[in-house]
Amino acid sequence: MLKMDQTLSKKCADTLRMLAVDAVEKANSGHPGLPMGAADFSFALWHNFLSFNPRDPQWPNRDRFILSAGHGSMLLYGLLHLFGYDLPMDELKRFRQLDSKTPGHPEHGHTPGVEISTGPLGQGFASGVGMAIAARMAAQRFNDEKFMVIDHKIYALVSDGDLMEGLSSEAASIAGHLKLGNLICLYDDNGITIDGRTDLSFSEDIKAKFKALGWGVQIIDGHDQAQAAKAVKSAIRDTARPSLIIAKTHIGQGSPNKHDSSSAHGSPLGAQEALATRKNLGWPEETFYVPSDVRQACDARVKKLKRTYSKWQREFKAWRARNPQGAELWDSMWSRRLPEDIEEQLLGSLSAEAAATRSHSGKVIQKAAELAPALVGGSADLGPSTNTEIKGSPAVSAENFSGRNFHFGIREHAMAAVMNGLALYGCFIPMGSTFLVFSDYCRPSIRLAALMKQQAIYVFTHDSIFVGEDGPTHQSIEQVSALRLIPNLKVIRPADGPETALAWASALKNTGGPTALILSRQKLPVLPHLGSDAEKFHRGGYGFKSLGQTPEICIMASGSEVWLALSAAETLQKEGLSVAVVSMPCLEEFLRQPDDYRDSVVPPKALKIAIEAGRGALWQGLLGRDGLFIGIEGFGTSAPEAALAEKFGLTPDQVVERISGHLNRLGK
Repeated sequence: MLKMDQTLSKKCADTLRMLAVDAVEKANSGHPGLPMGAADFSFALWHNFLSFNPRDPQWPNRDRFILSAGHGSMLLYGLLHLFGYDLPMDELKRFRQLDSKTPGHPEHGHTPGVEISTGPLGQGFASGVGMAIAARMAAQRFNDEKFMVIDHKIYALVSDGDLMEGLSSEAASIAGHLKLGNLICLYDDNGITIDGRTDLSFSEDIKAKFKALGWGVQIIDGHDQAQAAKAVKSAIRDTARPSLIIAKTHIGQGSPNKHDSSSAHGSPLGAQEALATRKNLGWPEETFYVPSDVRQACDARVKKLKRTYSKWQREFKAWRARNPQGAELWDSMWSRRLPEDIEEQLLGSLSAEAAATRSHSGKVIQKAAELAPALVGGSADLGPSTNTEIKGSPAVSAENFSGRNFHFGIREHAMAAVMNGLALYGCFIPMGSTFLVFSDYCRPSIRLAALMKQQAIYVFTHDSIFVGEDGPTHQSIEQVSALRLIPNLKVIRPADGPETALAWASALKNTGGPTALILSRQKLPVLPHLGSDAEKFHRGGYGFKSLGQTPEICIMASGSEVWLALSAAETLQKEGLSVAVVSMPCLEEFLRQPDDYRDSVVPPKALKIAIEAGRGALWQGLLGRDGLFIGIEGFGTSAPEAALAEKFGLTPDQVVERISGHLNRLGK
């Protein structure tokens, strides 16, 4: 810790306050209240404890600081600016403006030093749990008796809103269960939300709640930097439990008339109140003012941290030299390296047999885990059904972080957010699984993974009404279409074993975003592949089989309906029609292909038919005016698989009848 007198430490916090006030006033938009209230304990954390190098924002052993309360973004931008990150004052002056580095809520990959995109409350807190798990796992893989390669902390600033969201309770439960002593959360307890006082809707005893969840809890005056430093130091020493520091603060601290008011939460103070705040704090009228002694204090901290960074780099180099196997694993995991023949090796892990694609996936996962040591994951208490266990590896537990399997418990919300933390950490490819219908619980975190371009793999099984007797609550109808609407999410629904292997190859190679694998519960037949063309598969759709010359009809399908399309096509051929069958494992990827490729797969002059056991949605982009979609636009019902197929018109004879009737209506 660097010693600092109270006058200077207050001036540093006031600098953060006024930078937030000025930026929000200039933009005429934003949230000044939290930065003003949380400035004291945040500065104490950054100046005394946080370990980082602003010139190497991706240093693996840096402490992670998460602003879960993303609406207070100007607090983070002020800290990044003062502590030397590539965020010049001109960018603070462009707060919330087009193409600035200071957007309204922090965006990962856009602003140096921002660890995660936050704004949806609870997401930063829950992803922080994932980062803490990742750090413990990395430490167990790489640390030795001579050098702690990984020994940093995860810090998160959370708000009342974060802790109200149910996601946080799920994630806090996981953190307590795993005894994540490397996770320290500072709770800005200002008692204010947009509607007014938090006691309008929130009367929980947070201290008792988190203690019951296995956390260490302290309560401090959030405006007393000495108390904050003492609490953080105590939390660091408590290595057996995650820590929550409840910092009692005043929203809009320093504002004489909006102090403790809900109006300070999400609106500028206004010109008069901004001036009154300056006078109250003894601050110059110059806007975006940073006192020279404040800069010197922050620069001194960065200078000291650079010595820590240089020492780590020297010891890391020596560790690599004496530990070549560890260095090889490090390089493989942090680069998420894959063999060039990943498709061939995954295809070779399967034998030709009729099986559910979830069963094929379970076998492919074993080979994928062998080829990609970064792959880790588990399920929301559905491992035996989703077949996602990596065999031969223990489960991650409070006593052992060497494993690759997670028991997330019945916590889909937290599972997906924890996966984001694992992905953002940098050396893991997280996999999580549940039934497709429950992907709705995961959706906010999936959207963030897509937004942040993070590699995460969702294994969604039980993908249609053919779940059967469990009935409509478990039978997905709209989920595939809904997932396809998320930008930058790759949704793949394979039809058999080879397509499942290629789907996994695609997911492992998709480093620029998440992938959802949509897998069947029921057995699917062995399909007569003409050969597994990985390049065409990765383009989203390909000609599966052509029955006759110059196709008059093109039947497209995905997943469990490809065999149905093929069976119907064979009957139609016997009736004298020429039919092309197209497998469409990733519809949205196919729709992105150039016209010439799409036309080579789906003949432009052929009548287009699409079959999928769900809603039509994006298929309409391929069907044209005269096309026909055969699917399900309502909910399912409880019955055995064969009865459901008959009821919803998804048998070969019924499909042929629908197509023939459609041809008759068109006069063809």
